[in-house]
Amino acid sequence: MREDIRKTTSLCPECRAVIPAAIFAEDGKVFMEKSCSKHGNFEALYWGSYKLYKKAEKFEAKGRGLENPAITENINCPFSCGLCKLHQTNSSLVNVVLTNRCDLNCWYCFFFAEKAGYVYEPTRKQIVDMLKKVREEKPVPGNAVQLTGGEPTMRKDLLDIVQDIKKLGFEHIQLNTDGINMALDPRLAARCRHAGVNTLYLSFDGVTPKTNPKNHWEIPRVLDNCREAALGIVLVPTIINSVNEHEAGDILRFGFENIDIIRAVNYQPVSLVGKMPRSERNKYRITIPDLIAKIEEQTNAQVTSEDFFPVPTAVPIAQFVEHLRNKPQYELSTHFACGMATYVFKEGNKMTPITRFLDVEGFVEFLNEQKNELSNGKSKYVVGAKSLFKFKSLIDSKKAPKGLDFTKLLFDVLVKHDYSTLSTFHHKSLFIGMMHFMDLYNYDIQRVQQCAIHYVTPDPNKPIVPFCAFNVLPEEYRDKIQRQFGTSIKKWERQTKRKLQDEFYKRDTKKLKDELYEKTYTSFQNGESAQVQS
Repeated sequence: MREDIRKTTSLCPECRAVIPAAIFAEDGKVFMEKSCSKHGNFEALYWGSYKLYKKAEKFEAKGRGLENPAITENINCPFSCGLCKLHQTNSSLVNVVLTNRCDLNCWYCFFFAEKAGYVYEPTRKQIVDMLKKVREEKPVPGNAVQLTGGEPTMRKDLLDIVQDIKKLGFEHIQLNTDGINMALDPRLAARCRHAGVNTLYLSFDGVTPKTNPKNHWEIPRVLDNCREAALGIVLVPTIINSVNEHEAGDILRFGFENIDIIRAVNYQPVSLVGKMPRSERNKYRITIPDLIAKIEEQTNAQVTSEDFFPVPTAVPIAQFVEHLRNKPQYELSTHFACGMATYVFKEGNKMTPITRFLDVEGFVEFLNEQKNELSNGKSKYVVGAKSLFKFKSLIDSKKAPKGLDFTKLLFDVLVKHDYSTLSTFHHKSLFIGMMHFMDLYNYDIQRVQQCAIHYVTPDPNKPIVPFCAFNVLPEEYRDKIQRQFGTSIKKWERQTKRKLQDEFYKRDTKKLKDELYEKTYTSFQNGESAQVQS
């Protein structure tokens, strides 16, 4: 039986017109339906579980937006991004495209120079000027940058760019890479770490050559070089139904086995960009609840749907700290349907999710209560003492990870503001996240207006653009802007005296299948799915 949930606005996948859309539940799943007067009706799976959708919806939080948006007039969302005054969330993470050149030629990629027909490679000055605008955001300046591409390690001035960004005051810099150059150059990871890179955001689509042809053979050397450099890694698998969803659990297990250097597994359910028949969409589409169900099944329920919470669960934490410190904080007030996450801890060979020893919902409820008391004038010292007592009742110390005083950690981070304590937490845990970027079929403009992951551009009229506007509407943003500020391939080759095709990576598989390779993939040999043992 159908149950209507809410109304929103979306786009026609054919003509890009803004049209009304309805979100509804049926047969335990959540769908979006919309109708264009010119191109007819469209329906897409929005979330694979209505039960999980309702859980996520409980944590919905509206952000305060920007005090100084770039666009204040002639707003036509999502075609007038900049950010505009309708946008509700500050730049929690900004992407800066260093180049659209790449050393790989993946059949499914839409984002590299040869296919685009031009080379886009902003100068160091352009990059600094773009990111200055992020640091000027009020009330909370952007503080985290992702260097992306193409393949950003192909920039010869990469380390200079990292140092430029650090000088602007950004505290967190992550490098989005296929890892090829990290594997081939043993010193590159250490040089990046020394320059100021905090995290390697590493593409990793599976544990076998079939599911991860991109960098399967190079991964062992990437891990080895990052261990030597003490450069933490986030594994980033794009999950496509009927292609690699059967390895979701093994991908997690791979991260878990290498928890000494891998800090997170950040799954990305595929965004079905471009025009695609409905049968193809149904074949490849996988939503956040579907992926979580795969993880639960493939880990023998060591990690379940009950362990995951939506991104805005962090909002009460930020608001509590903000009232305690009297200083605006990052809110992470993204739309509740954008992503979910949890933490797992290593106990021998067993995964222990944070929910097994921390009452997360009780914790969030308590912080909301204390935030209200602080806003009503309650002494922060009284609130601090009360928090320490309450944290003890919310934590089952017998089930908490050995060697980690979780009560003290929460108190130090939230009340004493000792964020160095977090390093202990992150070195003992593995973050499991998933962010489902939209496409034209499930496009929800409410989600765009709450987006926290943005791109910076050199276009003064569109300086900061939400992720799902930048990539889903390339003719308005990504392709249009990069073509305008790019150069022709012929001109680039003439100026650099290099051929674009000469930069493609030529793999010697036999050379890479060495002792380190065998050691890294011992548990995943012969393409067999070795599930986590309970």
